[in-house]
Amino acid sequence: MALRKNKDENNYWISYSDLMTGFLIVFIILTFAVYKNYKHKAKEIEVLLNEYKKIEEIKSALNNLNSKYFVFDTANKRHELSIKVLFPPGKYNIPAKYRKECINAGKELKRVIDNVSNADSNIRYLVIIEGMAAKYNNPKEKWKNSDPKYKERTYVLSYKRAKALYELWDDNKMKFKSNNVEIILAGSGWFGAGRYHGKEEDKNKRFLIQIIPKIGEIKNNSFK
Repeated sequence: MALRKNKDENNYWISYSDLMTGFLIVFIILTFAVYKNYKHKAKEIEVLLNEYKKIEEIKSALNNLNSKYFVFDTANKRHELSIKVLFPPGKYNIPAKYRKECINAGKELKRVIDNVSNADSNIRYLVIIEGMAAKYNNPKEKWKNSDPKYKERTYVLSYKRAKALYELWDDNKMKFKSNNVEIILAGSGWFGAGRYHGKEEDKNKRFLIQIIPKIGEIKNNSFK
């Protein structure tokens, strides 16, 4: 009986030892997996951090656009064309007297983007040209501000203003590099952040420019 008891005890300890060995192996594998995953994640975080730092540096460089043509809106993180293009009501073609300054603004924008692009060819840019429109201030016409048909028309009108500016630049040989610059045209109508109100409503007939550095491929777009 004692011999059998000792044999059973030995079997128990052998099984226990095998179980603990199994647990130890699993623990080592899990520890290795966690460590490997940690190193992988740490590498990913380091890459993202370096990309973020690079993009922030480029944003800072882009903010150095000539203040004669561009004003940076710190609240909304965007540039505004400082040339006050006074469109006739309902019109989108840029009047002749503003075209020269608008062309010079385009040259300035292209110069800065090209300079930064040459410094780092891995950065791509999304450039949003946004047109805006002003509401009716004449008491006899203010009813149009709440009419859905007029609201819809202002989206089209403000988009056409953005397109007119882009085409003015394009016609004057200000072609951005299609491999690293994507141009988006937008029209915000009577809406959007940072609008003027009251007596300053007419100031909303303006252009906003957003330059967004990013990592990735740029697909060529055509607006004509």
